[in-house]
Amino acid sequence: MQDSHQATASILETRGLTKDFKGFTAVKDVNLTVREGTIHAIIGPNGAGKTTFFNLLTKFLKPTAGSIIYNGNNITRHKPADIAQHGLVRSFQISAVFPHLSARANVSIALQRTLGVSYHFWRSRAVLDQLQEQAQALLDQVGLSEFGDTLAVELAYGQKRALEIATTIALEPRLMLLDEPTQGMSAEDVSTVTDLIARVVKGRTIVMVEHNLNVVSTLADTITVLNRGEVLAEGNYDTVSQNPAVMEAYMGTTDAE
Repeated sequence: MQDSHQATASILETRGLTKDFKGFTAVKDVNLTVREGTIHAIIGPNGAGKTTFFNLLTKFLKPTAGSIIYNGNNITRHKPADIAQHGLVRSFQISAVFPHLSARANVSIALQRTLGVSYHFWRSRAVLDQLQEQAQALLDQVGLSEFGDTLAVELAYGQKRALEIATTIALEPRLMLLDEPTQGMSAEDVSTVTDLIARVVKGRTIVMVEHNLNVVSTLADTITVLNRGEVLAEGNYDTVSQNPAVMEAYMGTTDAE
């Protein structure tokens, strides 16, 4: 975990965030404050509203009520592409890489944004050639040094997630939004990706939805627990894991074992 004492300013806030679907309230009046330089986890039992809340943060859904403040600016009505330009970048639950391009090419494409030529497709070969060394350095960071020429489709599942993290970092995010980064992984891959996140996110802020409580306990500075669309508890892992309401929501019991 990062040193949360060094992070006092908020980078992301939600105020009364609410989402209704034809009479069903999936997210209800959620107030959240994410401190810069920390890892903030969103957890909760199935049906708690985590995915809906995450989709509101990343602008894939429009809120029924409430507001989202990012870096001091109201982004409630912004589009996903708009917020990405300001350093708020989402990594998807399903690995979002180009399967038939090499690992190095995937990272190089993401790096194009830093040169301001992301849409100059006729220049893409020349641009990619310039970025090979930088792309390889990012692959080195995420433990894929030997897989630069390997097609993404040929990588193991955990390696694909590592590649996705490399492409996300290449976009130079100020705030990374990770959607279930260890979903569907073996125990070995979970450990590898957890260590990877802890290593590469220094100096960055992360909001993550994660179902694996071992991952959350290892990485998160602050945890917000959602249940039935509302905030049930918030604090560090020790605080929320011992909260009777949280234990009841997860396991149907208030007995601490």
